[in-house]
Amino acid sequence: MRGSDVTRGGVRGTRPGRDAPTGTHTGRRRRRRGRGERPVVPDAEFSSYYGRPVLNEPNWAALDIAGYLWLGGLAGASSLLAAGGHATGRPALARTAKLGAAGAVSLSLAALVHDLGRPARFLNMLRVVKPTSPMNMGSWLLAGYAPLTLAAAASDVTGRCRPAGTAATAGAAVLGPAVATYTAVLLSDTAVPSWHEGHRELPFVFAGSAATAAAGLALAGVPSAQTGPARRTAVLGAALELGAFRLMKRRMGMVSEPFGQGRARGLLRAADALTAGGAALAAVAGRRRGAAALAGAALLTGSAALRFGVFHAGVASAQDPRYTVVPQRERLRDGTG
Repeated sequence: MRGSDVTRGGVRGTRPGRDAPTGTHTGRRRRRRGRGERPVVPDAEFSSYYGRPVLNEPNWAALDIAGYLWLGGLAGASSLLAAGGHATGRPALARTAKLGAAGAVSLSLAALVHDLGRPARFLNMLRVVKPTSPMNMGSWLLAGYAPLTLAAAASDVTGRCRPAGTAATAGAAVLGPAVATYTAVLLSDTAVPSWHEGHRELPFVFAGSAATAAAGLALAGVPSAQTGPARRTAVLGAALELGAFRLMKRRMGMVSEPFGQGRARGLLRAADALTAGGAALAAVAGRRRGAAALAGAALLTGSAALRFGVFHAGVASAQDPRYTVVPQRERLRDGTG
């Protein structure tokens, strides 16, 4: 093309607006949108700043705190069995349950103080009364419950001060359900996703787990002729624990994933098998001492495995920022956050 080919109307011999280069001649290829088109930008993957967790994971020792959760449940439910055995003329059941409650709450307090580091830290929580703090209310609950269980057990073993022992047994039974379940409220009140999202059902899970533990202790240590209430408690507790736990996981959605991963997965599978098997064996054991003892051991172990599994699942959920941020985004999108 020479300079003389360029006129006021454009390049000679071309039709303006019609001969513009297209396709590969433009230097950039335009893509038509179609059904088989590949996205230009890859799907975004969730991440947090510098790959760090959003929450600080709980720094509690598993043996101390998970043991504290289990022993507290065992103590609280045993106080109910002790009162029932005392009222229905089953002295062996009453004594075993009283001793179990006293021993379990003592070990539970020892585990809590060991995790706190100094006994003074537990006593400092009793300087105030704060109804909005599960930790503060739980401290007051234990401070009132533990002396009652010790008094009830001491009176039964020594045979002295029986009216006071009866009153202590009744008082411990009144506080027992709260002792067995308040730890679920304590966990749910934290920001740990797999604990917090289970706030509706977790107290029922812990109540059922406490009942199976107390029933297991009674089945293992009481003559078969007096284990009727323990066998019924085992069946009802197992139904409550297993049913509430499945309902909780179904409602929690993706936040329930840590219950099926890592260390928690094995513990919770063992808990299901031991609790279901122990309850079934307790129901058919009758007066067979060996079968009752085996059922009791399974129930005790299953209850402990559940508490440890819930503990480890919560720690794992705090380590992964997805379980904190994604549910928050979903609530904001749905207008419920």
